[in-house]
Amino acid sequence: MIATLERMPDIRSVAGQTVAVLEGVNKSYGDVRALKAVDFQVRAGEVVALLGPNGAGKTTAVKLLLGLLQPNSGKVRVFGGDPTNPENRMRTGAMLQVGRVPETLRVREHIDLFASYYLDPMPAPQVLAASGLQQLGDRKFGELSGGQRQRVLFALALCGNPDLLFLDEPTVGLDVEARRMLWDEIRQLVRRGKTVLLTTHYLQEADALADRVAVINKGEIIAEGTPAEIKAQTAGKRIRCITGISLDTLRQIPGVTEVKEDREAVELHTGQAEPVVRELLARDLNLSGLEVTAAGLEEAFLALTQESSKNGNQ
Repeated sequence: MIATLERMPDIRSVAGQTVAVLEGVNKSYGDVRALKAVDFQVRAGEVVALLGPNGAGKTTAVKLLLGLLQPNSGKVRVFGGDPTNPENRMRTGAMLQVGRVPETLRVREHIDLFASYYLDPMPAPQVLAASGLQQLGDRKFGELSGGQRQRVLFALALCGNPDLLFLDEPTVGLDVEARRMLWDEIRQLVRRGKTVLLTTHYLQEADALADRVAVINKGEIIAEGTPAEIKAQTAGKRIRCITGISLDTLRQIPGVTEVKEDREAVELHTGQAEPVVRELLARDLNLSGLEVTAAGLEEAFLALTQESSKNGNQ
């Protein structure tokens, strides 16, 4: 059946064109509403990071766009059509944290098998190089380490030479060097005109790779924009210092939104660092190790999701 398919007239996605969209999508599992009137889109030639706590709705959104689930209401479109269309599936690849890979097959055998499902697959040597598996092609999957298995899953997602690539936690289990290598390959894919939807718990990863970030919490998109725009929504500063002031007293300083211990030091989050620093120096003449940095994507993510949860419980 697959061998007789012909790819639809090649209306290749041009930069900025919408290639995947959720429009007013609701999805429930029994009494649990996983997505609530979600509007979300992915545009050609960009990396979009979909961020959220566990159970926020990320996986449901990805499965809808892959055609693995159907919405209760709303529209799901990929390349302008139904994501279950064979033509659209030929143009998508997915690296998911579900399912099992036969452990007795060798890496190269897995790649050859997956490539056979597609009309215009990526050449096997290119897949092996992109995933850093050149030296592991003859190894059985069951003999690989956790990080090496993760690279095989990435390779299988590339086999069809997809225009749209879904990456679910792609660098789990990878060491620093392997993670950086995969980041570089994702950037290369985008330079070649590919589009990537990324879900990750590594906020540094989203900050490094994403052109645009969408934050989802309790089934709703609560923020969307470039990483810089998301970080600007909290406009926070992080103060780290060594002080004898108690944590309870630090929490009472005007402008301090969060206080936590960090080894021998304490870390404070605040919207305006200068008045807080003056207060710290006035209260503790022996204060040392003072560092002030801009809040990163992690702080913005935590602030947004905590505020959303607080509002949702009111």
